[in-house]
Amino acid sequence: MEVRDYLRVLQTRWKIVAVTTVVAVLGALVASLISTPIYQASTRLFVSTASGSSVNEIYQGNLFSQQRVASYTKLLTGTSLAQRTVDRLGTDLTATQLAAKVTASSAPDTVLVDVKVSDPSPERARDLANALSDEFVVMARELETPENGGEPTARVVVEQHADTPATPVSPKTKRNVALGLALGLLVGIALAVLRDRLDNTVKDRSVVEEIVGAGLVGTIPLEKDRQNEPAITFHTANSGGAEAYRELRTNLQFLDVDHPPRVIVVTSALPGEGKTTTAINIALVLAESGKKVALVEGDLRRPRVSKYLGTLGDVGLSTVLSGQASLDDVLQPSRYENLSVLGSGALPPNPSELLGSDAARQVVDDMRARFDYVIIDASPLLPVTDAVVLTLAADGALMIARHGKTTRDQLSQAVTNLHNAGGAVLGSIITMTPSGGRGSYSYRYYYDASPGTPGQRPAPAGSTSPAESAAPSRPVGGTAAHRSREAEPAVPVAYATSAKEPHSAGSNGHGGTPPSLGRSAPDAP
Repeated sequence: MEVRDYLRVLQTRWKIVAVTTVVAVLGALVASLISTPIYQASTRLFVSTASGSSVNEIYQGNLFSQQRVASYTKLLTGTSLAQRTVDRLGTDLTATQLAAKVTASSAPDTVLVDVKVSDPSPERARDLANALSDEFVVMARELETPENGGEPTARVVVEQHADTPATPVSPKTKRNVALGLALGLLVGIALAVLRDRLDNTVKDRSVVEEIVGAGLVGTIPLEKDRQNEPAITFHTANSGGAEAYRELRTNLQFLDVDHPPRVIVVTSALPGEGKTTTAINIALVLAESGKKVALVEGDLRRPRVSKYLGTLGDVGLSTVLSGQASLDDVLQPSRYENLSVLGSGALPPNPSELLGSDAARQVVDDMRARFDYVIIDASPLLPVTDAVVLTLAADGALMIARHGKTTRDQLSQAVTNLHNAGGAVLGSIITMTPSGGRGSYSYRYYYDASPGTPGQRPAPAGSTSPAESAAPSRPVGGTAAHRSREAEPAVPVAYATSAKEPHSAGSNGHGGTPPSLGRSAPDAP
C-alpha cells in the first residue's frame, strides 16, 4: 500500500481509529484510578574500605570498595536481610514479600548504594527502608570481619535515612493516559487497515467496471430525503442527487451512439441496494428532458413503484400478461409530466414463467413503439431469475451496486447469471455513496441579475446541469419547466470543484465532459 492508500483508509475508517483510541485512553484512565497507590521510601548507603598512605594503596582501596558495592546490591534484595528486618519490626510480611518490595542500585564508579522500598502505606515504606538499611550495616560488619578477629575489611554507613513519602510513585496517571493514547492510535490504525483489506464490498469505480465488464454510468449519493420520498421532483430539485441523475441521463446517451438503448431493465444482485428508487428517478429525469417515458413495475414479487409514486398496483403487467386486460386499459398517467406507469398487477404464483412468455415480449415491443424510453424495475438477480428473462426482451440491464454493502462476489455472480442467459449489461450504477467521498463534486451556481448587469446572486447547490441550461431551445418536445427556464433572461455561470479525483461516468475517456468542467454534456435531441 502507498501513502495515499493509508490516507484513504484513515479517511474512510476514521471511526475505527477514533473508537479504539477512546477505549484505550479510557481503559488507561480507569486502570490508573482503581489501582492502589504505591509509595516509595529511599535510603542511601556509603561503602568504604581501609586505605594506606600511598597513592597505589588509595587506588586499590577505592577499587575494592566499588567491587563491594556490586555485591552489596545483591545482598540488599535477598531474603536473608529481609528476614532479619521482619524479625526486627515484627511485621506481618514474609521475607519473600519484603524482598519483592526492595530495589537497590548504584551509580557506576561510585561507592554509594540507593535502597528503595515500596508499599501502599507511606509510613510503613519509611520504616521498612530505615530498618532494612540499619540491619544491612550490621550484616555487612559481620560479613567483613575476619574469623580471627580484627577490623572489618569494609565498612557501610547509612548516609541518608528515609523520610515519609508525600506522593505515590504509582500509578502515573498522565503517563498511562499518554501510553493509552499512543497504543490506541497504533491499534486503531492497524484495525482500520485490516478491516479495509478484509472488506469485500464494492466502493471504487475501477472495481465495479472490472466486475461488470461495462462502464460506470452513474454514482448516486446517499440522501436521507430519499428514505421518505424516493421520487425526486426534478424541475425544482437542486440537490446533489438530482444532479447525479442528470449526469446519468446524459451518460445513457453515450452507451451506444448508433443504437441507444430505449428499453432498460434496472436490477441488482440483492434487495436493499436501491434499484427501485434508482429506476424511478431515471424515468423521472428522462421525462424531465421532454421524452415520453414508461416506468414498468416488473418486480412481481415485491413491487414498490406504485406505492412510491401513488399509482394503482392492483392492475398492471400481470393483468395484461394473463389476458385479462389490454395495455391501454392498465397504463396510468402519473402526476409527473411525460411519465406513464405500468403497475405490477396481482402477484402471480409463477412470475418467472409469466415474464418469460411471448406475451411479455409482445408487451415490451408494444411499449417500445409507444414511448421514447421504457424503464423496467426488475427483481434482484441472485434470489430469482425474473430480471434475466426481462433483460432478454429488453435492450439490456443497468446493474445497481450499493456502496459499502454489495460484495464483489455477489456482483460478479449477478453479472454471470445475466451473461450465461445471453443478456446484455449496459452499465453499472453505484448507489448510496457517502457525501464527500471519492468522485463527489460540490456545485456552486451564480446567476446574473440581468444580461450585462455585474450583480450576481447565488442559487442552491446542485441545480440543473449548466450544459443543459445553456443548450439551445428545442422547437418541440420540451417540458413547460424547460420552456420557462429557457425564457428567463438569467445567464447561468457554473463553477464546480472536485473534492478528489472524480469516479463518475462523466469523466474523460468515458464519454463525458472533462472533470474540471463539473457538468454533463447536453442531452441528445
